[in-house]
Amino acid sequence: MIIGPCGAGKSTLAFALAERTRLPLFHMDKLAWKPGWVDRGNDELREILRPIVRQDRWLIEGNYGSTMVDRLPYADTVVYLDFPIRLCLARILKRFRQYLGRTRPEMTEGCPERLDPLFLWYVMRWNAHSRPRIEERIAPFADKVVRLKSPREAKEWLARILPA
Repeated sequence: MIIGPCGAGKSTLAFALAERTRLPLFHMDKLAWKPGWVDRGNDELREILRPIVRQDRWLIEGNYGSTMVDRLPYADTVVYLDFPIRLCLARILKRFRQYLGRTRPEMTEGCPERLDPLFLWYVMRWNAHSRPRIEERIAPFADKVVRLKSPREAKEWLARILPA
């Protein structure tokens, strides 16, 4: 399981891990959204996740805090990209420019990249609001959590556990 703030690089790390491990990769954003940015809702999302997490092998990238309780017990490792929010915001802006008008590979087709002021506000307030909830949810699973504090740590961790 890979979690962390928006823009930290969860999808990028997930693609690299999936390629090296051959684990089936699932993106929470792709599972949670229907084309046209229509939200599936928590009940439907949990129904979709249930058979995935019961498989022997999987890699799920994304937060969606309300579904963490459904995933954490089944995960053998939780990679937490605990990166500085300044960096995440810069990466979000870069991603927006890169995919403007197009759908990112980890998103549902028909959900083109967009930049919403409320989304940026959400990310800017990550440490005050989302972070404490995530910390609370992962605390009982601390023995499985790999906390990476920078892109350099993430790159070194990946090279250490799965040399290219």
